[in-house]
Amino acid sequence: MSQRPINRSADLKKLRDEGYDLEVRSGCLLVKDVPFVNSRKEVVRGILVIKLVLADDQTGRPDTHVAYFSGEQPCDEDGTEIEKIKHGSNAHSLANGVVVNRSFSAKPKPDDSYPDYYAQVTTYVAILSGPARRLNPDVTAQTFPLIEPDKESDEPFNYADTASSRAEIVAVTKRLALRKIAILGLGGTGSYVLDLVAKTPVREIHLYDRDTFYQHNAFRSPGAPAGTDLSAKQPKVTYFKNLYAKLHRGIVDHPAYLDAANVEELRGMDFVFICLDKGSPKKLIVEKLEEFNIPFTDVGMGIQLSDNALGGIVRVTTSTVQMRDHFCSRVSFEDTPGEDDYNRNIQIADLNALNAALAVIKWKKLFGFYRDLKSEHHSQFSIDTNLLINEDRRNEA
Repeated sequence: MSQRPINRSADLKKLRDEGYDLEVRSGCLLVKDVPFVNSRKEVVRGILVIKLVLADDQTGRPDTHVAYFSGEQPCDEDGTEIEKIKHGSNAHSLANGVVVNRSFSAKPKPDDSYPDYYAQVTTYVAILSGPARRLNPDVTAQTFPLIEPDKESDEPFNYADTASSRAEIVAVTKRLALRKIAILGLGGTGSYVLDLVAKTPVREIHLYDRDTFYQHNAFRSPGAPAGTDLSAKQPKVTYFKNLYAKLHRGIVDHPAYLDAANVEELRGMDFVFICLDKGSPKKLIVEKLEEFNIPFTDVGMGIQLSDNALGGIVRVTTSTVQMRDHFCSRVSFEDTPGEDDYNRNIQIADLNALNAALAVIKWKKLFGFYRDLKSEHHSQFSIDTNLLINEDRRNEA
């Protein structure tokens, strides 16, 4: 089913965003699952059908106030016919594959014509479903059905992003439609980064990690894996690819660490998230990303146990073509000594999620999704004081 006329028409798009089950077929708009009351005083459902005026798959102003219906005769809650809109009751094929068995006439005021199809559909739905809602206030025509993208669409999702559409931020969201990005490390923070970027229109999301997805990983990553997922002893990248492939088509798993043998694979990335616990592998990666002129961000934590409570910092450090000199003073390329509690497998899901959210927000700022008034390239959140510090601002460099 093509979504093109709906995507290109503000009135139809508004109906879809509000949860109506729509289909455009043979020049007709089908509004499915409209509740109404039949002569037996039962709440049932039918299909409202309206002829469309279309030009280049875009709606014009309706040229008739008449609507058609596939279903029993709609009635008031007492089972008597709704007389005020009766127009005809002969069954016929309105268009290819569209069979109706009655027609309605509800003339709008003041000029007997509807300004758009949103007004026409909602008027008829209110008339038809009003008695049903009086019998059962919970019934509605706004069923929010699954909306699959067109087969010819290049959208990276398995179903339409109606969240951006409903919020009217489609144009802004498209700024994140990058060709490909990479997440290096699928531990606690990296897996939450994936959770967030998988909901954006990036074409390809490349995952790099050689580790196995074990039981302890389940307690510091998004979602709720089943015991069978843990027993499978599968690579982290494979587990997370299979999980998020339900939503996003472009997730590519690489069950490997990056080193001199494969770091060239990062060439051509639009952005890279470095989410590695150890510092030593970062040096080569950072040098190559700078050589390739790729912007990237590095995440990290420093957690300490003191007075029987945890404290410390959550850090996000970003490097762009415009500003790189600060990076080596902020990020260590040495492995953290064993006394650091985080490296003793104290992994806290909320801090991982916060670290990921700060990194993704910065990425979205860089590509124009969010306003970026300070252009900070280093942020540090103190758990103890709930203080967020932003430093290394490009406009002050």
